Amino acid sequence: MRAWRGVVEWTAGQRERFVWRDGRLEPLRVEARPAPVNYGCLPGTLNPADDAEVDAVWLGEPLAVGTVREGAPAALLHLHDGDHKVIFSVGPVQGAALQGLLAWFPPERGATVQDAHAAQAWLDELAAAQPG
Repeated sequence: MRAWRGVVEWTAGQRERFVWRDGRLEPLRVEARPAPVNYGCLPGTLNPADDAEVDAVWLGEPLAVGTVREGAPAALLHLHDGDHKVIFSVGPVQGAALQGLLAWFPPERGATVQDAHAAQAWLDELAAAQPG
């Protein structure tokens, strides 16, 4: 399975959120609630559902904003609107962090977890559709 490079934009347990723009992180806003997981993106990718980099989450201990991680996807958080999130994890994709992630999305978004192969297939499909 292919490894992908991601950058953390929002640290688990924190309210201050950053955004990746033009190759660097910029402050975005302070959220009402802290992030249940480490949240970020996969630079150099594009999700047509929101016309931005593919969103990524890292389960486990808090990672500082700006942390760069490379690895193979562990799962895919699939959403009805197509704004899926690629899940990375050191261990099995289960437990409180995963439950917190699922609870973060309102029921109408239809959040479900699919396996690592589904994540890789979705990323490959997006990559094949990218110009150039």
